[in-house]
This record gives sequence, C-alpha cells and structure tokens, in this order.
Amino acid sequence: MKQTKKQSYSLKSYFNFKDRSFSFFVKFLAFLFISLFLSMAIIIFLKAWPAFREFGFSFFTNPTWDSWRQEFGVLALVYGTLLSSLLALLIAVPVSIAFALFLNEIAPRWLSVSLGFVVEMLAAIPSIVYGLWGLFILAPFLKKKVQPFLSDHFGNFPLFSGPYYGIGIMCASLILAIMIIPTISSLCKEVFRAIPHANKEAVLSLGTTRWEMFKVAILKGGRSGIIGAVVLGFGRAFGETMAVTMVIGNKIGLSSSLFAPSQTMASVLATQYAEADTNLHLAALTAVGFTLFIVSLLFNGLSILLLWRMKARVRV
Repeated sequence: MKQTKKQSYSLKSYFNFKDRSFSFFVKFLAFLFISLFLSMAIIIFLKAWPAFREFGFSFFTNPTWDSWRQEFGVLALVYGTLLSSLLALLIAVPVSIAFALFLNEIAPRWLSVSLGFVVEMLAAIPSIVYGLWGLFILAPFLKKKVQPFLSDHFGNFPLFSGPYYGIGIMCASLILAIMIIPTISSLCKEVFRAIPHANKEAVLSLGTTRWEMFKVAILKGGRSGIIGAVVLGFGRAFGETMAVTMVIGNKIGLSSSLFAPSQTMASVLATQYAEADTNLHLAALTAVGFTLFIVSLLFNGLSILLLWRMKARVRV
C-alpha cells in the first residue's frame, strides 16, 4: 500500500514538473516574441531618428522626395502604397469570395479538387515571376488595349486622365490583385468548408433560394473568417516589393490618375537603399521603413477591433 502511494506521488510530481516546464517554455517564447517585436521597432526608430529630427512632422506631410537637394517626405509614398493595395483588394476580394463559393458549393468534387490545387500552386509562385509577367505581358496589353479605351471613353474622370504608359498604379494594382487572390480564396474556402451543413439545410428549409442561402448561412456566418483572409491578403499586398517595383514606374509624386507611374514605400527601399550616399538619405529611407511598420500595425489593429466588435454582436 505504501509502495503504491509512493509510486502515485512520484508520478504526480513527474507530471507537475512537465507541466511547469511546458508553462515556462511557452511564457519564454511569448516574452521572446514580444522582445523581438519591441527591439525591432526601437532599432528602426533609432536609425530613422536623424530624419525625424531634421524634418519633423513635415516628413509625413511633404510629398517631395529629392535626394539631390536632401529633401525627403513620405506622403507620396504612403499614397502610392495605400492606393495600389486598396485597389488590389477592391478587385481581389469579390473574385476570391466568388471563387471560394464556386469551389465549395457549386463545382463537382473532381473540378473543385483540381482547381483548388492550382490555386494553392499559384500562391507559391515567387513575386519576381509575377513582376516579369506584368512587365512583359500585362503592361503592354494595358497600354495597347485597355488604357486607350478608358482614356477615350472615360478620360473626363480624373482616374483615367493623362498619358498612359502601361506601367503605373493600374498595372501594379492588377498584379497585386492577382497575387493575393490565391491567398484570400484558399482561406475563404477553408472558412466556408467549416460551416456546418445543418446550417445550410436549415436556411433552405425556410424556402429561401440558393443565393439567399449563400448570403445568410455562408457569407454572414463566415464573415469573421473572411475579414481575416482579407487582412492577410492586404498584408501581402501592402508589403510587396519586387513585383510592384518592376511595374509601378518608380516615379515619386501625387497623381489622381491610375495611368500615372508612382512608387510605394517598399519599392523605394528596394531601389534606393543600396545607392544612398549620405547619412540623411539612409536615415530617411529607414524612416520610410518605420512608417511602413506603423501603418501596417494600424491596419492590423483596426481589423482586430472590427473582428472583436463583430464577435460581440454575435454574442448579444
């Protein structure tokens, strides 16, 4: 009897030791990730401080970026980054959701499996390959076919005014949309697949059409997952570098036309960081990276708040 008690006590102490060890390891990893995040932000900020000290708040409001006169402002870069990323989302999100619905609810299983595999393969293609395709195929097509038509019929609108070159904000937005469609559609497909079949049958039993079932049971039921997929797609579009650098034109400036060349925060880092010849230029480029870091955090934070509000409404 005493031996049995000793064995049970030793086993209990053994499992308690394993639990404590695992708890310590998890806490250590959490602390490590937080420390890495904070150290990254602090180091980038310290490297960018000379530019912030030199230009002050005007660094964020000045659209001029002139390395010859040593005058730097990030406004035009933020504008090009947000415009190209949001246009890419505007194109990609409806296509991705419709494609995910088709694969889950409409297509036969053999076609759904085949197309799903192709989409997952598209997500693995390197960004420079998309950039080459955009530079040699998409940009000439836009210049010869699409942009002349838009200029002739809708040239009075600021979005389609001015000369067209093929490369520019429109080409970059389309490339980004093509790049993020596989990511968003794959995640939406998994979200829709996780919705119980009983929910769909319950909605159909009320006499609704199939589209109404899609709207109520799938789109409304999986909207938190859809938002998560959109946020991940936006994160890839927002920070994309090589593909955008090859097709956006790399001209810093503010323009309302989608035909105009522009530049993003990531592309200016790719094109100028290795050629910066002054400490102020290097600090300004690092400040651009810090701005990209902060804007990404703001958009991710807003998306998390939106998800929390949606979950709170569902509980109510």
